[in-house]
Amino acid sequence: MSLVELIAEADERGLAASGLACLDRCVPLLGGDDEVLRPLWASLVEGREWEERLTKARAELVAADAEPTEAEDEACGLARRMLDAVPAQPAAGALREWADACSVAALQIHRLLDAAGDGPGPVSARREGRTEGMSPLVAAELRRQVAVLELVAGHGAGGLRRALDVSTEGRRVLRAVVSRRARGRA
Repeated sequence: MSLVELIAEADERGLAASGLACLDRCVPLLGGDDEVLRPLWASLVEGREWEERLTKARAELVAADAEPTEAEDEACGLARRMLDAVPAQPAAGALREWADACSVAALQIHRLLDAAGDGPGPVSARREGRTEGMSPLVAAELRRQVAVLELVAGHGAGGLRRALDVSTEGRRVLRAVVSRRARGRA
């Protein structure tokens, strides 16, 4: 099943996990620490306090906001828009729109930061399954997005821990990419 189809079929928890995982992997661009979104992940398991935890995470990320280089400006802007667009109430319609937008933004961020360069074609083609010429960083992000949706669809709340692990791995990869780019500028 393509990523687009998985998002279309996901329930509220799957949609929230999908969007949150995309945002979580892009936290290095916002200057946040690795634990800043952990309370929102817990909210998905517990089914409560989403809005309060979201407000706190936004405040922490605004305070930590990193100064991007010119090359990272667009990627940082996309990450910031993902954070700004998180629905205050986790309702299916708003979550589906947010998860879909986060999916596109996260793939675009990885495309922008991939030194290998992604092949021709829009990000939307990647999400629909057309992966020829895809760069390694974008391909890995696509696999992570699919894995998160499949884990939550197949295991419900029990799949959230494994989805968080997938996201954590992706965050480490993106943090290394951002760090490597910073060293290359120095």
